[in-house]
Amino acid sequence: MTATVLVYSDNANTREQVRLAAGRRPAADVPPVEFFECATLPAVLKALDKGGIDVCVLDGEAVPAGGMGVCRQIKDEIFNCPPVLLLIGRPQDSWLATWSRAERAVTLPVDPVEFADALAALLRGRLAVEA
Repeated sequence: MTATVLVYSDNANTREQVRLAAGRRPAADVPPVEFFECATLPAVLKALDKGGIDVCVLDGEAVPAGGMGVCRQIKDEIFNCPPVLLLIGRPQDSWLATWSRAERAVTLPVDPVEFADALAALLRGRLAVEA
């Protein structure tokens, strides 16, 4: 079994940071992860409509559709929306992550330990719900 993580950012370097920080398995007690990368909002919505996404990682600094607005939109529009890990530009933006209804937020640039811990926590919660 593998978990599918959607990574949304218009910046290829940010998507790479996410992949490298998570590795193949962000923690020993969660399954290996596969990444589904999206650079646009329509691609995110299409992937979520198709299903099979376990966690979303959204870049709050993405343009033109920022991850915070995308998060709020998918929480409103996607039935049984996967949990969201939001990448924010500054720690002071954590209130915006709360507004967007993201389950977790970490700051950019991605810190590998902090990111892997946050992703693993969301995967544990999601997989426990599905079990």
